[in-house]
Amino acid sequence: VLYKENIGKATPTPVTPEMERVKRNQEIISSVLYKENVGKVTPTPITPEMERVKRNQEIISSVLYKENLGQATPTPVTPEMERVKRNQEHISSVVYKEGLGKATPTPVTPEMERVKRNQEHISSVVYKEGLGKATPTPVTPEMERVKRNQEHISSVLYKEHLAKGTPTPMTPEMERAKRNQENISSVLYSDSFRKQVQGKAAYVLDTPEMRRVRETQKHISTVKYHEDFEKSKGSFTPVVTDPITERVKKNMQDFSDISYRGIQRRVVEMERKRVDQDQENLTG
Repeated sequence: VLYKENIGKATPTPVTPEMERVKRNQEIISSVLYKENVGKVTPTPITPEMERVKRNQEIISSVLYKENLGQATPTPVTPEMERVKRNQEHISSVVYKEGLGKATPTPVTPEMERVKRNQEHISSVVYKEGLGKATPTPVTPEMERVKRNQEHISSVLYKEHLAKGTPTPMTPEMERAKRNQENISSVLYSDSFRKQVQGKAAYVLDTPEMRRVRETQKHISTVKYHEDFEKSKGSFTPVVTDPITERVKKNMQDFSDISYRGIQRRVVEMERKRVDQDQENLTG
């Protein structure tokens, strides 16, 4: 206040281009002098203590930030806000993928698999060690009834909270992605089945009851077979006659006639007589 009282009346002067130029030059000169005065520094490694202090500082800053927040008025989430949020997530995903550089994939070695399994076992053991002793309680009919009622109430409340949705058309790209996902799932399932089930036999005890059932099943199958045979006896199954079947049938009939009538034997005898006659003509 005293400082302002001692200041008299002043005449404002317009900011000319020359004054702008001098101001920019002064800023550049100040920046250059600042950098010249900065000497050489020695980089210090980040120690675990520095990491701990940094994390504590972040936690303290988060707590202070939350304490300084005042009371706010909640605003309802409108469909427009949901649409903007989804678009922002898509844009962030695209920008994130664009910023990723090339990576070198590393194979999963047996040692890595072993360490992973050991870690899962250790986590399971530590989790179970942290559990205290509990007293098992029997499941009474009243508890079953309350459980079913609670499931019905949850289902009703879930359906009541569902808002109206906007259907999206199924594009060819979505169909293609869906089919690819099904194929990948089928391949993974087949690989898992082949590794775990295929080629392994299921052992079943051969008890007297199993043997009795097996013998009974055999008798039932035999009776059923004879019953079907008696029903089909004397009947025939019509077969479509095509040119190939006709040709095969005619050839088979010709072979049968030759064998039955002895034509083949007579042809051989006539051939032998012709050869003998040719020999006599040559010698005579």
